[in-house]
Amino acid sequence: MTLPSPSFYEQVGGRPTFERLVHEFYRGVADDPVLKPMYPEEDLGPAEERLLMFLEQYWGGPTTYSEQRGHPRLRMRHLPFKVNPDARDRWLAHMRAAVDTLDLPPVAEATLWDYLQRAAFAMVNTFEE
Repeated sequence: MTLPSPSFYEQVGGRPTFERLVHEFYRGVADDPVLKPMYPEEDLGPAEERLLMFLEQYWGGPTTYSEQRGHPRLRMRHLPFKVNPDARDRWLAHMRAAVDTLDLPPVAEATLWDYLQRAAFAMVNTFEE
């Protein structure tokens, strides 16, 4: 009998890895004059938890995100916010710094970064400044 191969989530260390990624990302967002105002809560904790649940589910971890929030519908959820190329690039810069703290194997790092870049570009909904 062949055992199922571990998910990407499991391969990179599970919840602790994604907790570190998301926490480091939001440390950067907290001081960003363009991104921080997009978060309705003064405390970034709820946003941190939502992103953590989303990434865990996307990469093969717990399905808590869908259980609590339904289908991700990422573009729809981001429509109320002005996500222009500057916001995208800032998001990517903070995420790049966070990914770099993980010390993932090169293939895992490239897989994760490829997804994050594609997702960031897909969220752009305006080219206005």
